Amino acid sequence: MTEKIQKNLFEKEDKQTIQSKKEMILSLFNSGTTEIEVISAISGAKPSYVGSVLQREGLIDNYFDLYTSTNYPMNVYSRHFRGKLGFKDVFTAKRSVENLEESYRYFANQQDRAGQHHALEMALTMFDRARWTGKLEEGEIYRRWLVGKLSQPLVDNVKSMESHLEKRENAENAETPEKTQLKLAA
Repeated sequence: MTEKIQKNLFEKEDKQTIQSKKEMILSLFNSGTTEIEVISAISGAKPSYVGSVLQREGLIDNYFDLYTSTNYPMNVYSRHFRGKLGFKDVFTAKRSVENLEESYRYFANQQDRAGQHHALEMALTMFDRARWTGKLEEGEIYRRWLVGKLSQPLVDNVKSMESHLEKRENAENAETPEKTQLKLAA
């Protein structure tokens, strides 16, 4: 070997080994830097990656985003969907949407609006995961279910809505004993 090559080899051995992003994240967290955004900025990793690394290592248990595994329960509704949603193929996506619909109806029958919201949220999460990983047919199945739910009118028809608004206006403008006393006092 030439003297120049030997010198470069020895210099490389003397330098510290470069940390992986995961090692850097864990090192930062263990040294007291606990804010995900700060760790993300320092390590150059996306916040979702930082959160998932820390969660997998058992260092945090309260981080949720688009990529958080459903194995980490977000709330009491998470158990309804654990292991039941996917987008591996069209069949899996269709079966998943059937599970979402079943849960959505169950929560509707219970008048549990938070549960219904969670079903919608899970569908949006799966839709985004599928489309951003190039699984467009599978994502479309989730999108159609979501659009179907969100396209349902909040009132039966326009006349019903007009009647509702008129009743509210009348109630707001109605004479009350307090309003009558204020008029007499003026």
